[in-house]
Amino acid sequence: MTPTLARPDLSHIDAWVFDLDDTLYPSEQGVMALVQARINAFMVDAVGLPADEAKGLQRQFLNEHGTTLAGLMANYSIDPEKFLHDVHDVPLDSLEPNPRLADVIARLPGRKYVLTNGARFHAARVIERIGLTGLFDGVHAIEDMDLTPKPAPSTYRRFLEKFAIDPTRAIFFDDTPKNLTPARSLGMTTVLTDTPEHLAERGLVAGEGIDATAPDLLDFLTPYALKDAA
Repeated sequence: MTPTLARPDLSHIDAWVFDLDDTLYPSEQGVMALVQARINAFMVDAVGLPADEAKGLQRQFLNEHGTTLAGLMANYSIDPEKFLHDVHDVPLDSLEPNPRLADVIARLPGRKYVLTNGARFHAARVIERIGLTGLFDGVHAIEDMDLTPKPAPSTYRRFLEKFAIDPTRAIFFDDTPKNLTPARSLGMTTVLTDTPEHLAERGLVAGEGIDATAPDLLDFLTPYALKDAA
């Protein structure tokens, strides 16, 4: 069963680490559906299979390698830069600016970071679109991981070392359960930013490695920001 610690004690936290897509904005805003459609099209071209078979192979790559790109690189000769550009170059019209979230993140005690398997330019566009530009002390994207994505443990260690973060004083928010397990094993507090219903739609279960859940990120964070502001 997924823990539902609505208000865990986070007084020790001085580094707030956020996944990007479907975490800093609601999945209902549909950006990842657009990205997925681009991924599907790229897969068909790259592997030369019919759409249904290519989609099945893409899911296999995602499960086995963490990202479609990692699976493609392991099995096919592709240009990773072209992949990252093609699949992330989607319209962001559906994303809504979130000034309340910006205010809350700005008032959280400590440093703030984004840790995403997405491309750098995609992260910058999304952060700007939802109104969070200038709030993060660092953005660690797939290029910064040498294209080795979450949930590879080495990716988390590299991120922590790069920004001199003590994992026992850090909290990590992500909508994918398997991305939380390595973070927790390193000592980070972990928060799942998805609902059981949406996880089921994605064919996922919460599993282990989760300290709390935050299907509404703003609601979860607000008491900690307000406490600090007081």
